[in-house]
Amino acid sequence: MDEQKPPVRYLVFDIETAADGDLIARTRYAKEELTAQQAVRRFRDDVLADRGDGKDILPLTYMLPISVAVAKVDDKYRLQDLSVLDAPQFRPHIITRNFWQGWAHYGRPTLVSFNGRGYDLPVMELAAFRYGYSVPFWFNVDDKSFEQSRNRFNFDAHLDLQDLLTNFGASRLNGGLNLLANLIGKPGKVGIDGSRVQDLYDAGQLGEINDYCRCDVLDTYFVFLRSRVLLGKLKIEDEQKRVAEARQWIEARAEETPAYAQYLEHWGEWHPPEGG
Repeated sequence: MDEQKPPVRYLVFDIETAADGDLIARTRYAKEELTAQQAVRRFRDDVLADRGDGKDILPLTYMLPISVAVAKVDDKYRLQDLSVLDAPQFRPHIITRNFWQGWAHYGRPTLVSFNGRGYDLPVMELAAFRYGYSVPFWFNVDDKSFEQSRNRFNFDAHLDLQDLLTNFGASRLNGGLNLLANLIGKPGKVGIDGSRVQDLYDAGQLGEINDYCRCDVLDTYFVFLRSRVLLGKLKIEDEQKRVAEARQWIEARAEETPAYAQYLEHWGEWHPPEGG
């Protein structure tokens, strides 16, 4: 008989999104009779011109979740599993349903993200609103304010690593997740970044998007481990054991999941400082 896995204590997750062209056409360009694809292109061009920084990042209110990767982690911070939701169809409404139902199914473990409070969770909340899904344990608005799951300071419900490391926005974390991953010897952004997701989606390259999302979750997991050291909840020696175990987990699946093989190709080692 297989040994029963410990309960899931944390869900480390990341999402990727694509624009809802029909919604954009209806709400922003209703008089221009644009197709969904034309509306997305027009909106991206408008945002690019307005921002003036070379980026065409659309507001999250117009976005659909088209890839969500989730890692299960136990109370000893061991990586148990990592999957993408609704594979291989990746339907936004099923992704949304599975995300919220999965969180409830595992006993509402702590959600762990990087900038999830500013982007990922608002997207998933709005998607639940769009599709008519009830999420009462997340929107527990009748509880005391500090016990509400959406309370910014409730790290039991959701640990946003960006919030933690910037003191809730008091400082800026230039370089983001990519920088943090590189500080501890992990790959960070390899090959693509979030700015290419819409173009990949338009080209039907969902596999590449999901690979990118998986690797972001791995980086987030390793940054999460180091945050436990920072908070005194995990000794550095034990963190390194968890890193080694996770590497073995990735290696065992690298043949069937090429993204993991690429991740390992860019793997680095963290070494403690010398001389004290």
